[in-house]
Amino acid sequence: MSISRRTLLATGALAGVAIGLPATALTKATAAHAKTLADPFTLGVASGDPDHDGFVLWTRLAVEPLAEDGLGGMPDRFIPVQWQVATDERFRHVVRAGVEFARPEAAHSVHVELGGLLPGREYFYRFRVGNHLSPVGRTRTAPAPWTITSALAMAFVSCSQYEHGYFTAYRRLAEDEPDLVLHLGDYQYEYAKDTYNIPGGNPRDHEGPETRTLANYRQRHAQYKMDQDLQAAHAVAPWLVVWDDHEIENNWADEVPEQPDADFLARREAAFKAYYENMPLRRTGIPRGIDMQLYRRIRWGRLANFHMLDTRQYRDDQGCGDGYKDCPAAVDPARSITGAEQEAWLLDGFRRSEARWDILGQQVFFAQRDNNSGPKKVTSQDGWDGYVASRDRITRGWMAAGVRNPIVLTGDVHAHWASDLKLNYDDPASPTVGAELVCSSITSGGNGTDSIPSAHPFLSINPHLRFYNNQRGYVLTRIDERQLKADFKVVPFVTTPGAPAYTRASFVVDDGVPGLHQTYDRPIDPA
Repeated sequence: MSISRRTLLATGALAGVAIGLPATALTKATAAHAKTLADPFTLGVASGDPDHDGFVLWTRLAVEPLAEDGLGGMPDRFIPVQWQVATDERFRHVVRAGVEFARPEAAHSVHVELGGLLPGREYFYRFRVGNHLSPVGRTRTAPAPWTITSALAMAFVSCSQYEHGYFTAYRRLAEDEPDLVLHLGDYQYEYAKDTYNIPGGNPRDHEGPETRTLANYRQRHAQYKMDQDLQAAHAVAPWLVVWDDHEIENNWADEVPEQPDADFLARREAAFKAYYENMPLRRTGIPRGIDMQLYRRIRWGRLANFHMLDTRQYRDDQGCGDGYKDCPAAVDPARSITGAEQEAWLLDGFRRSEARWDILGQQVFFAQRDNNSGPKKVTSQDGWDGYVASRDRITRGWMAAGVRNPIVLTGDVHAHWASDLKLNYDDPASPTVGAELVCSSITSGGNGTDSIPSAHPFLSINPHLRFYNNQRGYVLTRIDERQLKADFKVVPFVTTPGAPAYTRASFVVDDGVPGLHQTYDRPIDPA
């Protein structure tokens, strides 16, 4: 009987349950211990950080995922985890296999970092512990570094507040079967139940207190990973992940918490460790105390470079606090949102690039958003508007390097936006030098509402802003040699499950032509 890929991956079905994995050189004792476990694959599987010859495979064992100690009900011992990679979803053609040990000090998470595979290929993977077989994941390697191959289907997402709704948008993304998924931050939220509420009340609640300890963060990640819609999205494609603020706490900046907190650095260290344990990251991302190397570059042949940025860990503190303000510190040339080392790394990447598209995967709004129609400039101090000189250096850096097609991808603001990027946002005649695409939230903010984009006052104050929509959803792109096409996908509701998804608007960036061209605008849904 044929099993369609959509049935296999989008519904989370198991494949090959009756197909035995090969024998491995495990001791009888460890094998016997593994056989006594209940199903440990309650948190699903994932892959990430694809290279032209490999990727990272991930799972985390948990028989009691919501255990308050964050250890998932697992025994205090190493657990052998068998893994397989195949070229087909029935695992008739296994190309790699091995054993990793899930260790208690890492919350029984497993990271398998593979190389030596063929470039530009689709692969399937699974894990086994004792008699338990994991769901099957689909992943792929990037194309060979010197090639531009067929189009890349890439989706990007952000801001999935479990309490604010159901993760239906993740399910719809899985059904689109992208080749690559970028998560731009706020993968999970730190709040205790009844703290961050939407009008009408939250349809779901967080387990446990506000996340402050390693046990808290591990438990919270487990609650999110239990969601079947999120598991489907992880299983359908490799992910590139970066954090924003809520993976630790709201609006943190380097070593500065939102509110005075003598224990913030211990909280940061715990959050970083739990983040690595729960994400498909390479060993270069293993935290070292309060530090974690998250910015990195992934090359998709010569079609695209993905520069994944960290705009939290190295930034100067917000100059005038959070929120919209007319802040003199925003234009201080000494202040940075990336830190000097990451900025130099990014500018060097621009100079070395031979890609058709250079794509920045990052967290907070890049283009200027002035909310004042008068002479004052009132902007959000948490985004790049609070670090104007930093933004200017990055923009001039890609221009000086002759970057062919600069694209900025953004999350954070719980709404879809599209904008042209300028050197001088105060001069409408200033040339367009790039494009920014901003994805809405998966759930954060609740259902949201549809509207005529031009009705938003920001679009008249800032003519470089081209689109706005306040529904939940994600952005699905198709990237080839000629153009980048972006479909702004929305779901009409999230407070109950099962919403359909549709394209609210589409934009195109043509190769060598900076800026956005709108190709589709759906009328407001009367429902």
